[in-house]
Amino acid sequence: MSTEIKVPVLPESVSDATIATWHKKAGDAVSRDENLVDLETDKVVLEVPSPVDGVLKEIKFQSGDTVTSDQVLAIVEAGATASDKGGNDAGKKADKKNDEAATAEAKPVQPKKEEAPKPASKSSSGDRSSKGDELPPGARFTANKEGIDPSNVEGTGRRGAVTKEDLLNYAKNAGAGKAGGARPEERVPMTRMRARIAERLMESKNSTAMLTSSNEVNMKAVMDMRKAQGEAFQKAYGIKLGFMSFFVKAAANALQRYPLVNASVDGKDIIYHGYADISIAVSTDKGLVTPVLRNAESMSFAEVEQAIDGYARAAREGGLKLEDLQGGTFTITNGGTFGSLFSTPIINPPQSAILGMHAIKERAIVENGQVVAAPMMYIALSYDHRIIDGKDAVLFLVDIKNQLENPHRMLLGM
Repeated sequence: MSTEIKVPVLPESVSDATIATWHKKAGDAVSRDENLVDLETDKVVLEVPSPVDGVLKEIKFQSGDTVTSDQVLAIVEAGATASDKGGNDAGKKADKKNDEAATAEAKPVQPKKEEAPKPASKSSSGDRSSKGDELPPGARFTANKEGIDPSNVEGTGRRGAVTKEDLLNYAKNAGAGKAGGARPEERVPMTRMRARIAERLMESKNSTAMLTSSNEVNMKAVMDMRKAQGEAFQKAYGIKLGFMSFFVKAAANALQRYPLVNASVDGKDIIYHGYADISIAVSTDKGLVTPVLRNAESMSFAEVEQAIDGYARAAREGGLKLEDLQGGTFTITNGGTFGSLFSTPIINPPQSAILGMHAIKERAIVENGQVVAAPMMYIALSYDHRIIDGKDAVLFLVDIKNQLENPHRMLLGM
C-alpha cells in the first residue's frame, strides 16, 4: 500500500519551507519514525519522519525546492523491502546486472594479465568523499582553505555533521596547515534562516530609534556564591549553576520595576506586558536563535538553568520547535561566551530592549579608597528610544548591577 509523505501543517507565521536535505533516496528501505527529510523554515528545521516501514518509492521535490503545508513530498510503499520493490530503476539495474553475470558465466574465461595495483587516490576514499560531500558550504570552504580532510574530523553538529567550528578547532589543535598557495572562493546562497536573520536585523535598524547605554558590574559576589553553592546546587538539581540564571532573574525583577523596558510598540500604541518572557540568544551552525523562557519572573534558578540547557541541546540537535521561538518580551545575549569585551546588541522586534552580557575581566577598581583587582563585566542595554527614555534605561541597568553585586537581595526578592 502506498503512503503519501506530506509537508506538516506550518504555523500561520510561516508560509512555506525549503527542502534542506533528503536523508534517503528513491529505492531505500525506511523504518517507521525514521527521518526522511529536513525542511528549513525562517526559524527552525523541521524533520519529516516516515509513518510506516517500507521503501521510499518516489521523491516529488528535490533539495532547494520550496513547499507549502500538506504538499506531497514523497511516496512510501508500506511493507515493501528494498529488494522487492517493483518497477523502479534500482530494480531494473539489478536485473540487468544479474543477466550480464549469467551471460558471463556461459562464456569461457580468458586469463588476464596481472596489473600492478594502483595507489589509492585521495578522491577514491569513500569515507572521505562522502563526508566531504555532506559538508555545508561554509564548512566545505573552510576545509578547502585549511587543507583538512573532513574524514579525520569528529563532527559535533546535527547527527555528527562536521561544522565550520569543528574544522577550525581541528586546524588549531591538530596543527593542520593551510593548502599551499591556495586562494579558494565559493559563492553560496544564504540559508532561509540566515536570510531571515538578515531581514530582521535590517527591520530592527530601520524601524526603531535604537540607542545603547552601558554600565559595569563587579561579578565577585556572584562568583563567590557559585563557588560556595555550585556543588550542592548540582547535586540537588542535576545542573550546573551558571551565570545566565543570575542575569535572567535580575532582568525579570528589573522588568517588573521598569515596565517600559518590557513593553512593545504597535503602531501608535504601547503594549505593556505583565509578565517577563525572556528570549535567550543561542548560537547554532545555521545562525542565532532566541528560544523563550516564559514567565521568567516566577522561575527558580534551577528551572532557568534546566530550561536553558534543554534549549541549547535542542538547538545543537535541530530539535527546537517553532513555538519555542515565538513571543518574548525582552532578550538577553551573551557575547562573553566568545570573548566579546563590549558590544551594542540589536533589538529583537517587536521587543523594545535587549541586554548584552560580555566577558569577565580582572580590572583595577577603587574600593574604599584602595585600588584593587576585581572581576568586572561590561553590560549594555540597547533600547527603542521612541518609548524608553535614557533615564529609564540607565535606572534599569543600575537595577541589574545592584542585584548582581548583591545577589542575596535577589534571592530575597528585593
